[in-house]
Amino acid sequence: MVAIMGMQALGMSDVDPNRTIADEVEAAIAAGSTDRCCEMAGRVGSLFAASAGHLDIEQHALFADIFERLVNTIELRALADASARIALAELSAQLAPVSQAPAPVIRRLARHEDIAVAGPVLSESPRLAAPDLIEIAQTKSEKHLLAIAGRWWLQEIVTDALLARRYPSVSRRLMKNPGARISAAGFAVVVAQAVADPELAVITGIRADLPAGLRLQLLRDAAEAVRARLLSSAPPHLYEEIRSAIAVAAAGAARDMSRGRDFAGAKLAAERLKKQGNLNETTLHELATQRRYEDTIAALAELSKSSIEVVRPLMQSLRSDGILVPCKAANLQWDTVCAVLDSRFISGATNPGELDKLRAKYIALTAEEAHRLLKLWAVRTIAPPKKH
Repeated sequence: MVAIMGMQALGMSDVDPNRTIADEVEAAIAAGSTDRCCEMAGRVGSLFAASAGHLDIEQHALFADIFERLVNTIELRALADASARIALAELSAQLAPVSQAPAPVIRRLARHEDIAVAGPVLSESPRLAAPDLIEIAQTKSEKHLLAIAGRWWLQEIVTDALLARRYPSVSRRLMKNPGARISAAGFAVVVAQAVADPELAVITGIRADLPAGLRLQLLRDAAEAVRARLLSSAPPHLYEEIRSAIAVAAAGAARDMSRGRDFAGAKLAAERLKKQGNLNETTLHELATQRRYEDTIAALAELSKSSIEVVRPLMQSLRSDGILVPCKAANLQWDTVCAVLDSRFISGATNPGELDKLRAKYIALTAEEAHRLLKLWAVRTIAPPKKH
């Protein structure tokens, strides 16, 4: 009775009181009319949204079956019919805020390739659990990730999955989202990205949950203009902490500029690991992931049969393609190359677009070419003899 009254209220004057909602949907599907199915989806969606809190288990099951049948039918026609895609998007928007919406239908809409369809439920639906969001974060487009990043509350395991894709736009949205919980590892990814992204540096620096050590690292890597913007944007409860951190960061940067890095210890450690048979790709990956700069360079130099004098300038360069050469000479897997790229102080984390280009270059580069370039660069690092 609730269903029939609801459909009459929605203007369906042709509804036979002896027919159920399921009968009406079956008739629309049997008629083969896309327009009729889309109209039914909109009206049934509105009815469900208005009455979901008052339905019993049996009625909920009925609506779940109806939505499943309508979505199946409309999706088959959505590729060739724009009105069908619009109908799915409108249904997604209707069901997104409803806490009793059928979970299978919500999951299906959330995985839709068209962000107009997936976006509403990804941004809002409480029916999506963490495993659903993680899977979508790992497999879908940047737009899908952006929709998830705007949800009012996100667990750390979900934000870790989002940040693992390294989209700057997603990182910025997460940092602006006070309901997004970020792990220390997640913040480390963002801080590395912020080196080359002033906007991200500012919105990250004023997060109250940013670990103090990472705030200091962010400020040490930031330009003076970014530090000034960050201080001017700081909320009252963080102002003194950020001001003090800026002072410490500035002093630390001055000390770093006044001294050269000592690679002697790192070189000895790499040689010792080599003698013990423990210097391998796994070791290098761990060093790079931990951002142990000197040790990473020394280990890569050993594995590529090069030298610290050759590898160090490549790590410091603003260009990312040079460091691919010793990595190829060391026959590293791509995930290790990414770890090395992201361990650099200057360039920080590499964005997805550049990573794709670098990967193509890495695949095209041969081991023979890499060794030849390293030998050439080694010759160039040898200082000319002093004149007497």
